[in-house]
Amino acid sequence: MPEDPTPVPLSGRQRLLRAMSRPSRGQAIVGVLLGVLAFAGITQVRDTQVDEADFAGYREQDLIDVLTGLAGTSQRAEAEISRLEDTRDDLLSDSDRRQAALSQARTEAETLRILAGQVPVTGPGLRITIKEVTSQVSAETLLDMVQELRTGSAEAIQVNGRVRLIAQSSFSEGDGGVIIDGQQLEPPYVFDVIGDPHSLEGALTFPLGPRYQVETVDGGRLTFKDDGPLEITAVRDPEDPVYAQQASGQ
Repeated sequence: MPEDPTPVPLSGRQRLLRAMSRPSRGQAIVGVLLGVLAFAGITQVRDTQVDEADFAGYREQDLIDVLTGLAGTSQRAEAEISRLEDTRDDLLSDSDRRQAALSQARTEAETLRILAGQVPVTGPGLRITIKEVTSQVSAETLLDMVQELRTGSAEAIQVNGRVRLIAQSSFSEGDGGVIIDGQQLEPPYVFDVIGDPHSLEGALTFPLGPRYQVETVDGGRLTFKDDGPLEITAVRDPEDPVYAQQASGQ
């Protein structure tokens, strides 16, 4: 037999269940609004003390307007948070730049102190020994060698463990040796030179360079070795009148 097309009336319980499972547009809006209001109450948003009963008589459009207003407030809050985060990032970036500049300044100051011979230095390099064999090695030859070493990346140089060389160091002939920065030194001359060993070796051995000058022209002997890190302990005293005069270029 064909089914009776006449719909069977729903009971009150069935209508309630259907309403809960298939909410109308208005019911959905009210549900969303109540969720927003509950969140606002939990987080204690200032000036948003909402009583659910206050919205009992609102029309659907009124509820939409309220929800739109809350959404706008949320967007403004998010925009403010974004602005504050940008400000924080800018401050952190400025701090990083200041820190980098400070670190660079410290590095440059330390480099200047090394070049001025004011601090001990430890690092790789060569120990160069010059002995006199048939005649005296001249002060000019030693000065030329030092200049070539500086060109070859020498960062710090001391002679015979006593004299720390700087850019203004002076060389002159002495009785039985040479006078460097006012100090009489006698052979053998031992130069501790910190820098790249390979570059320093090249500065000594190129054709007609320091080794040729010492051994062929002056009748001496030049040897060098790389025994690992060198320690240069000789320093210049800024209070020394001789040093102060040299440092000023006078």
